[in-house]
Amino acid sequence: MNSTTRLSIFFLCLFPSMTTFVSCGEKKSSKHESQQTTEVIKIEEEIKVPQLIIDMPDDVAVPPGMVWVPGGEFSQGAVPQDEMAMAHEKPAHRVAVNGFFMDITEVTNAAFEKFVKETGYITVAERKIDWEEMKKQLPEGTPKPHDSIMQPGSLTFKKTKSPVLNLYDFSQWWRWTIGANWRQPNGPGSTVKGKGDYPVVHIAYDDALAYCEWAGRRLPTESEWERAARGTKENTIYFWGDDIASLSQMANTWEGEFPVSNTQADGHERRAPVKSYAPNDFGIYDISGNVWEWTSDWYSTNYYKEASSDNGILYNPSGAERPYNQRDPYAREKIMKGGSFLCNASYCASYRVSSRMASSLDSSHEHLGLRTIATVDMVRNTNKKTD
Repeated sequence: MNSTTRLSIFFLCLFPSMTTFVSCGEKKSSKHESQQTTEVIKIEEEIKVPQLIIDMPDDVAVPPGMVWVPGGEFSQGAVPQDEMAMAHEKPAHRVAVNGFFMDITEVTNAAFEKFVKETGYITVAERKIDWEEMKKQLPEGTPKPHDSIMQPGSLTFKKTKSPVLNLYDFSQWWRWTIGANWRQPNGPGSTVKGKGDYPVVHIAYDDALAYCEWAGRRLPTESEWERAARGTKENTIYFWGDDIASLSQMANTWEGEFPVSNTQADGHERRAPVKSYAPNDFGIYDISGNVWEWTSDWYSTNYYKEASSDNGILYNPSGAERPYNQRDPYAREKIMKGGSFLCNASYCASYRVSSRMASSLDSSHEHLGLRTIATVDMVRNTNKKTD
C-alpha cells in the first residue's frame, strides 16, 4: 500500500490546508504536460484500423449480474451544451472500445462481505497507520499526533450548520473518523447489517483491485466506463438526456443547499439501495449518483488536451501514462466516475456523464465504491476453468 496518499486523508482535519482528492473545483491550468501511452491512429487508407469487438460472441454467455456493453466509437468528454463542464473534461475526443461485460449495479455490501469471508481480506481503512512511513511525506519537523488519533479510520461526511462560502475547502464537510470502514460506513455504531443491497463504500484502490482479482474481473478504463454510461445517447449531458428536471427520478444526489440541507427529493439523504432508480439504455443501474466508482486510469489534468491533439481515434485507450494533478504535482491519483449522493449543482454536478474526479490510491471515504467489468477473454478463461 502506498502510504503517501493515506497521510493526506489522515491529516485532512489536522491540517485543512493540505488539500487532496475530493475537491470538485478547479484552478487555473498548468503548463506541465503529462504523458499518455495510447497510440493515436488516424483514419487513413494506409493505416490498418483495429477490428473492434462490437457484438457479444456466440461462444460466451453473459455472467450473472452483468450486462453486455456493445463495442463502438463515441465522443468521450463534455458535450457542447454542457455549461457545467470543467476544463479537464475538454476537449471531447473520439474513442473506440471493444465490447465488454459490466456489473449492472455497483458492488454491494453483500458481495464484498462474501469476498472478505472467503479471503480474510482487510481493507485499507481497517489497517494500522504507520507513522514512520507517513512522516516521510510531511514537512520536516511535523509533530506526531497523539496515539489516540493514530488509529485506523476513514473519511465520513458531516453537514455544516450554516452555508459554506468557500466550496474549495472540503475539510468543512469531511472528517477523519476512527473506526469508519466498509462495515461501519458512517463510523462506530453504524452497520451494514440488513443493508446487503447497498453499495459498499470506504473502498481504497488496493481494495478494489483485490476484489476484482477474487471475482475474476477488473476495473473499467475511463473510456469503457463512459461508453457504458452513455448507452445509446452519445450527445447528451446526462445518461437520460439533457433535462435536469428529471434528476430526482433518475439519480441519488444532493438536492438542496450543499452541504447544509438535503431536501431528499430523490428519496434518500445518503446512500440508496442499488436499483433504486431507472437504469440506462444498456440496463445499468446507478451509473450516475449514489457512490463514485473507481476506474483504472491515472488522473492527469491535461490528458484530454493531449488525447485530442492529433485529431485521431483512440482505440481501447488506457489513459495517461503517469499521474499529474496541477493542484498537487506529487499526487498519485486514479480517476473516479459517476458522482455520488453528495453531488450538487452548486458544487460539481458530477452526475453528468463526462464528469471526472481524482482520488489518491489509498483514499477511502463514505461515497466511493466500485463496479467491475469482464472482457470476452476473461469470461472465456473463466469458463475453461469451470469446464
